[in-house]
Amino acid sequence: MTYTKTVDVAVIGAGSIGSMTLWQLSKRAGVSVLGIEQFGPAHSHAAFSGESRLFRAANKEGAVYTDAALRARELWTQLELESGRELLLKTGVLAIAPAGHAFLESTLRSIGEKNLPHRILDAAALRREYQQFRVDDGDMGVMDLLGGGLRPELSVATAQRRAIAQGAEILYGTEVLAIKEDSDGVLVSTSAGPVRAGKVVVTSGAWTAVVLPELHDLVKAITYPLTWFMPEDISQFTREKFPCWMRDLDGDHAFGVPTLDGYSIKIAPIVDLPLMDNPADKVTELTRDQLAWCTRIATAMLPGLVPEPVRWSTHPESITADHVPILDVSESGRVVIGGGFSGNGFKFAPAYGRLLADLVETGSSDLQHPLFTLDHHRRRAHARANGLPVEGGDAVLIGH
Repeated sequence: MTYTKTVDVAVIGAGSIGSMTLWQLSKRAGVSVLGIEQFGPAHSHAAFSGESRLFRAANKEGAVYTDAALRARELWTQLELESGRELLLKTGVLAIAPAGHAFLESTLRSIGEKNLPHRILDAAALRREYQQFRVDDGDMGVMDLLGGGLRPELSVATAQRRAIAQGAEILYGTEVLAIKEDSDGVLVSTSAGPVRAGKVVVTSGAWTAVVLPELHDLVKAITYPLTWFMPEDISQFTREKFPCWMRDLDGDHAFGVPTLDGYSIKIAPIVDLPLMDNPADKVTELTRDQLAWCTRIATAMLPGLVPEPVRWSTHPESITADHVPILDVSESGRVVIGGGFSGNGFKFAPAYGRLLADLVETGSSDLQHPLFTLDHHRRRAHARANGLPVEGGDAVLIGH
């Protein structure tokens, strides 16, 4: 039997941002909400999977993200209270790099603008407190005391379950074939049948430009790999002794999380993989050379490792040219877009979900920054296409 449904709001994609948007919309009285997810409730095909992510209140990407991070932390805590689940591991996030490194400096600026709680550690203090790391003379550490780790699969499933408990419905295993605006709203054609919605929120991750082809010039897909290594002494890498972290060493960058499985730790260097027009072309295998490269970086940063990844995974994500997300409303006001998070979205997910729910309800949000708008991205794309100077350049931001 063909599924037919009429709702106030349809959310396409129920992963990182979509699940949180559903959770927020389901709280709003009198709003009927439907999520449409091509995979299952908490799956391994999207950007969010992979056991853990970092949460940082002090962002090296700049203070433009601080308000969203602080709101997200409040909402992560609220979701924990509603569900009784621990989602945010409050370990802090330690950033280590040579003193004066650009990422340390931008992190310190973010801290200073909001007076965020933190600690500064010189090389001697790092060696004394965190002997797991290789520390060079001249290194400095900045501990973001509001930071920590997130459990992404659990978080997405929890937000979905809370949304359902509050009256939302989610169609799993359902592919969106097309969306079409008309005088009555938006018609969403799906593999299960047609859905009629007053408004649509597109939070489809790597599939953003597949669902909305008009964004093809603004959003591409990319694959992010993750790797895990086994320490010789796992007792030194529990969350009581070892924080979530980021490390810049000899021009290489990686991030990591203390052990969650009792035998391994995530250490994920940034691997340069190609952009894709279609997420179906995602990288599914890392080569021996790529794994050897990850091993070289991991063992240089943390010497007490067995020198081979014990597991790894790959994750498709949407990316913009300057790594700034799109969080905006179409000209018609009927399509709300959340995409292009460039590996830097999960920590903000509840806040971005609130932002998108606000855009659905009123067309504006106090969390929306001018850099997040379609107008910003279109102006920059026009400048690049015509060989014109791009204001501010194209940032190379590394997110987790």
